[in-house]
Amino acid sequence: MKRYICLYLLIIISHFAYAIEKVTIDDKFSPRLIGTSIYTFEDKTNQLQFKDILTCRDFKLNGQSITNFQVSGSTFWLKFTVNNINNSNKNYIEVVQPVLDEVNLYYPDNNNQYQVIRSGMKYPFETRQYNTGTNFLFDLQLKPGEEKTYYLQIKGKEQVLAPVRIVDYDSYYTDITSRNIWFGIYCGIILVMFLYNLFVYLSIKERSYIYYVLHTLFVGVTQATLTGYTFKYLWPGSPWFANYSIFLFTSMVSIVGVQFLIEFMRIRKNAPRLFIVLKIFQAVYVFYLVLSIMGYYSLTYALILPTQSTIAIVILGVSIYLYKKGYAEAKYYLIGWSSLMLGIIVYVLKDEGVLPYNNFTVYSLLFGSAAEVTLLSFALADKINIYRSDKEKSQAQTVLALQENERIVREQNVMLEAKVDERTFELKVSNDGLSKAMKELKEAETHLVESEKMASLGQLTAGIAHEINNPINFVTSNVKPLNRDVRILLDAVEVMGQMAIEDISIAEKQKKIQEYKNDLDFDYLKEEIDQLLSGIGEGASRTAEIVKGLRIFSRLDEDDLKKANINEGLESTLVIANNLLNNVIKVNINIRNFFKKGKISLGKPDFTGTRLSFSRKYLFAGQAV
Repeated sequence: MKRYICLYLLIIISHFAYAIEKVTIDDKFSPRLIGTSIYTFEDKTNQLQFKDILTCRDFKLNGQSITNFQVSGSTFWLKFTVNNINNSNKNYIEVVQPVLDEVNLYYPDNNNQYQVIRSGMKYPFETRQYNTGTNFLFDLQLKPGEEKTYYLQIKGKEQVLAPVRIVDYDSYYTDITSRNIWFGIYCGIILVMFLYNLFVYLSIKERSYIYYVLHTLFVGVTQATLTGYTFKYLWPGSPWFANYSIFLFTSMVSIVGVQFLIEFMRIRKNAPRLFIVLKIFQAVYVFYLVLSIMGYYSLTYALILPTQSTIAIVILGVSIYLYKKGYAEAKYYLIGWSSLMLGIIVYVLKDEGVLPYNNFTVYSLLFGSAAEVTLLSFALADKINIYRSDKEKSQAQTVLALQENERIVREQNVMLEAKVDERTFELKVSNDGLSKAMKELKEAETHLVESEKMASLGQLTAGIAHEINNPINFVTSNVKPLNRDVRILLDAVEVMGQMAIEDISIAEKQKKIQEYKNDLDFDYLKEEIDQLLSGIGEGASRTAEIVKGLRIFSRLDEDDLKKANINEGLESTLVIANNLLNNVIKVNINIRNFFKKGKISLGKPDFTGTRLSFSRKYLFAGQAV
């Protein structure tokens, strides 16, 4: 008898152990989360196939409205049964989490054979069964009177949060419209704050504004990424960047936000130790960026979550600390950051099931971030007003000090002017006599110097003219043939241009161009142009050398006593006297000094040797010069 009783109890226990919570829909069914009716199983090996899951007996009832697996590298299986009593609407299974890496739905077909619909961020956005919204949506494919068991395979690199609900067609598209409206309002706030403060920055060049503008931009893009809008509209064909962008923008929000706090609150000056702490946090986020780009997504997200909480508390503590120290600009910053933290807290409590899943809790993070950027903009404006007030006070004090200084200086000037007038009169009488004598002496000296120079130049004019005329003639004689050759080249360019647009093959064009170049004797033409240009350059250089020597020799613009380079004067003199030597008199020059000996031959003016400021001895051989 006891054996039968135990068997009966075992059957009852077994019946309850394998009893399945069902989701029942009827004609009065309204969209709702079905987490309390979902059974879950964690595949830590990531190796189990669907056939293994069908026979698995380790599923456990979730018991909460939202399925939250935290950060894990495992594959999670969700199992739920839906019984359709008499609901004739077209119903869908919606996974309200747009950043899951894999979301695969296994459903039984009419032959009770399971089919799969694959989706997730590892696939391009266009491959989804429905891509109208940002969440994952699948057909329930359940007729009135039917009952089916579904399996969801979920895997994610970030926090694996999977709110699952059943919705009908009208409710789904009503929700999409509502989400788009709310997100559009949010984008409008972000865009207005971004553009307005960008214009302010361009006007006043206050460095805090540029970091605020960047922070606002990254906040908006981060929220758009977490809600799936960037994957849908900006890079739908790039699943890798869609996954990486979550870590990229999350880290950039923190890096730029910390830098904005440093600049806005002048942390380096007001709290040097906190400045070092904040810089360490920035370095940590840079490390996270490198870690995520290397592919360690799960590890990066697991590290980011506690870091985000820590930095949020640190920033809040810094704001409270500076506000208590009397920094007025910390008021709006503290309110703005508190609003963001409140939004984060509400959002997290919603995910943990503490708060209900509704529009307020779903969009609390958007509301909080929008309030944050708006209040930070007010904080910047208030800071500018404080600066303006302090500046006006400082300017008023400066004006008073300047006025007092001006009065003192004015009184001192009156006394000094009287003394200066007396002394000036005495000096003026003395200076007038000296100035007159100096003027007369200088005029006489100038007249004498100019007379001597002009006399010398007059004797050399004919020789210089002849000497300059030779290279000039060499230049002018080369200009005409150079002009002729250049015109030939220009005509050749025009002909080749016409050949280039002819409707013939490239090989034929090249052949015709080569024949034309051969007709022109192109190589000889280039050689001739080089020779003509070389001759013109040589004539011009010789002319410039003669003119330089003449200028140095004459020194018409220098009548003051000053140090001069004797070597330079002698060399310019020999250049000018070259015509008198008539290329038949050879001049040997020996320059003796402590360092080097050199020889100069005037056949071709080539001056070598060290040019020193002390005297040198020149020995001339041949006819006297």
